[in-house]
Amino acid sequence: MVDQRNRPPARRGSRRIVLGARDVAVDLGTANTLVYVRGEGIVLDEPSVVAANALDGTPVAVGREAKRMAGRTPDRIKVVRPLKDGVIADFDVCEKMLRYFIQQVHSRKWAKPRMVICVPSGVTGVERRAVQEAAEYAGARPPAYIIEEPMAAAIGAGLPVAEPTGSMIVDVGGGTTEVAVLSLGGVVAAQSSRVGGDEMDDAVKGFFKKEKGVDIGDRLAEEVKVRFGSAHPLVQEIRAEVPGRNMRTGLPDKAVFSTRELREALDEPVSDVVDAVKVTLDRTPPELAVDLMERGITLAGGGSLLIGLADRLRAETGMPVWMAPDPLTAVVEGAGRVLEEFSRFGELIFGDAPE
Repeated sequence: MVDQRNRPPARRGSRRIVLGARDVAVDLGTANTLVYVRGEGIVLDEPSVVAANALDGTPVAVGREAKRMAGRTPDRIKVVRPLKDGVIADFDVCEKMLRYFIQQVHSRKWAKPRMVICVPSGVTGVERRAVQEAAEYAGARPPAYIIEEPMAAAIGAGLPVAEPTGSMIVDVGGGTTEVAVLSLGGVVAAQSSRVGGDEMDDAVKGFFKKEKGVDIGDRLAEEVKVRFGSAHPLVQEIRAEVPGRNMRTGLPDKAVFSTRELREALDEPVSDVVDAVKVTLDRTPPELAVDLMERGITLAGGGSLLIGLADRLRAETGMPVWMAPDPLTAVVEGAGRVLEEFSRFGELIFGDAPE
């Protein structure tokens, strides 16, 4: 089972070398890192994973190659995801990963590109500074510019963020869910919840351990979620089986489950996403609420592709719900559009547009 929805076929894994040092935008995500180069578009899309030597921390593999090693390495190699809940959990590994990705898309190792980097709206000042420092240590020209993910996602989805009208974006990522109402280039109401695709994967793993007595790995849990997980009743419920390790005997085993059981297991993280939307709507001024009833809610992020999530939000809020043209790349596309149109977005977002 392969998570195709987390891998756009035309872009994922492709790397185009860029001559010279051009401005870059980076979506430094919990699950995947995407790099957009000004004038080129998205040039890199890789898992945010590093396989490193356990003794000295030297990277052995980065990105997709490292992800394939997860659960299959000897003790001397550890596989690390340097970001958790949308923020840096391991600064040194994150800096090495980011440096590697920058070198993959620039022909000169000493290139010092300007960088716009995306962060969740709910990060603290310390976490924000950690992201800036990681980018600068990785080779970005100081200062690295920070843009909040919901703003970038809204721009990438084509919402009229600069106009005096309300737009609502729900970005369900690997580690966080970002909900924001935007108007006149600013955030009017927002809610950041550290719940996303990772928590859904954990819910799937917990379900099989507790209810079926079978332990499955992280990658398989993600695949089961993508193929069989849902947030709203299906037209036709089905049954399936998944291989794993019997927790009582320690031997290989299989567990039979239904899509209804899996939906119940996913209900807690899905409800957290729905609650974040409701809290944001409650904080929205009445004038903008009228706009939202007409425009609806726009979904972005890999987690938004969970089957039935849009239907669940429609049922819970009574509002129209739309999917961004490309949910998986909306954030980096938005940050890239800021790079391409600094005269329009730079001053609006950063206060002063870089030269």
